[in-house]
Order: sequence, then structure tokens, then C-alpha cells
Amino acid sequence: MAAGATQRNTLTLLLCMLCWCFEHGVSGVDTDGVAVSVMEGDSVTLNTGVETKQQEKIRWYYNDIRIAHINGDLSFICTDVQCNEGTERFKDRLKLDHQTGSLTITNITDTHSGVYKLKIMSSSSDRENIYSVTVHGVSAAERDKMKRKSVMEGESVTLNTGVIQKLNYSLTWYFNDIFIAETEPSKTCTDVQCKERFRDRLKLDHQTGSLNITNTRNTDSGEYKLQINNTRFSIIKIFSVSVNAVPDTGSSSAAVGGICVAVLILLVAGAAGIYCHHRSKQRNWTPCDDHHQENDVIVSLQLTSNPQMGAANGTIPQ
Repeated sequence: MAAGATQRNTLTLLLCMLCWCFEHGVSGVDTDGVAVSVMEGDSVTLNTGVETKQQEKIRWYYNDIRIAHINGDLSFICTDVQCNEGTERFKDRLKLDHQTGSLTITNITDTHSGVYKLKIMSSSSDRENIYSVTVHGVSAAERDKMKRKSVMEGESVTLNTGVIQKLNYSLTWYFNDIFIAETEPSKTCTDVQCKERFRDRLKLDHQTGSLNITNTRNTDSGEYKLQINNTRFSIIKIFSVSVNAVPDTGSSSAAVGGICVAVLILLVAGAAGIYCHHRSKQRNWTPCDDHHQENDVIVSLQLTSNPQMGAANGTIPQ
């Protein structure tokens, strides 16, 4: 009898503990973590996946150093410089969403690789998420080559995402902050202005999300933004495209022709001046005699246009 009573009491205690857990919640730790891979210069947002409430406290840690937190009443928000005096690893790079507590690191560098820990604390439960961030360093020249594109009008240009499309990713493209394409669901240019600007000239690679612009125009120059979205994080990449006008070959030819004519006139005038000076010495003419200079220029031009004329008679026409 005593043994049966003990079992009943144990079962009752377990049921009570289970009910208390359902009522008050249990602490949870994201043991799997989230792996995030970005390139230097990108921006990354680590999502909390919640809407903050007044009774919640959110804290962010980088390699166990607190870098940001929000108090329950949202009255105190800090970054690492205020929270940890003398630490300036993330100087002017951290942004905290007041509504969700999500953390954004802008213009990320390879010194920001590491483990980021999110702690959400409330009266009912505590929760932790782990994010492992890897930043791939590249030289400034290599980054410019990947993210700065310069083409001539009429050529095609491809903006590569540098990722392999996964089922849990969605990729969205913007041109000067106007939506132009996305992979999930796959579509391009829903806006009237977008349709008019890129009329049938956008192609989206469904495997990588890379964007190709065919038959480029000068109006395609500008900033292109790629947003890679995941439930746990998002990455933003910025591309700059310059479309240069094709030189007007007709105008260039005309300009070259004009220069050649001008040079020819100068040469003829110079030759005429030399000949005039020579004749003035032979006949005691004054070089400034307009009448004789005019005749001599005419003779000089005749000789220039038909050098055989004087040679045939062995004389120079007077």
C-alpha cells in the first residue's frame, strides 16, 4: 500500500511540474546554431524572429562580449562602445531594430568573424540563439572587380550573387531602391516604371539568383542591391553599374577631316609666303605690296595644284 501511495505521489509531482512548465515556459538554447557566410563589404542582419515586448530583455554578445542590448521598456539601447568602454571593433557598424531586436552589421570586415549569441529574457522564459559568422576577406581591387561593372551601351552585364541557391533562401534585386526581380516567387519588374525602364531585358538565374541585363542603356547606370533572405538572417550586397555611351564615329571623322583641311591651308599659306618673299627679292618688290603678293599667292596655288605645269615649259608662269 505504501509503495502504491509513493508511486501515486511521484506521478502527481511529475504532472504538476509538467503543468508548471507549460504555464511558465522553459529555457531554450539553439544548440544547432546558424552558419552565416558573407564577403567583406556586405551587410548582414541576424534576425531574432520575434516582436519585442515590454517585459522582454534582448542582449547580443560577440565571443561572449556584450555588444548591444534592449531593456524591456526600450528605454536603454547600447552598442559595444557604451556597454564596454574601450572596445571599438564595431565602430559605427552596429544597428539594432527597436521592434524586433535584430542586429545589423554594416560594411562587415574579416575582423568580425566569430560567434554571436542572442539572449531573449522575459518573465516566462529565456531563450538563446547562436550565430556563427564567417567573413571572407578580399582585396579592394578584387571587390571592385566583382561589384563595380562598366560596360558600353548595347553590351550585356551580369551581377553575380556568389552563392548557390538553396530552398530556404529568397533573393530580391533592387535598382535605386526600386524592386526589379526576385527568386521566390520568381518574377521580374512588377512596377510600371520598372517595366518601362527594363522592358524584357532582365534575366534571372534560378540556380544562383544572378541578374543579367541585356542590351544595356545609359539609363541602366546606378546602384543595384541584392538582398538574400533567410528566416534567421539576411545579407545585403551592393553593386555599381556604369553604362558608357558609344563614341559617335561620324562626328569623329568629320573632326579629323576638318583638322586635315586646316593643316593643308596653313601649309599652302606658308609656302605662298615663302615664294612671295623670294619673288620680292628678285624684282625689288615690297613684301607688303598687296597686289603683287596676291598674284604670287595665285601662282603658288597653281603650282601646288599642278606641279607639272611649269616643268613642261621649263619656265615658271609670270
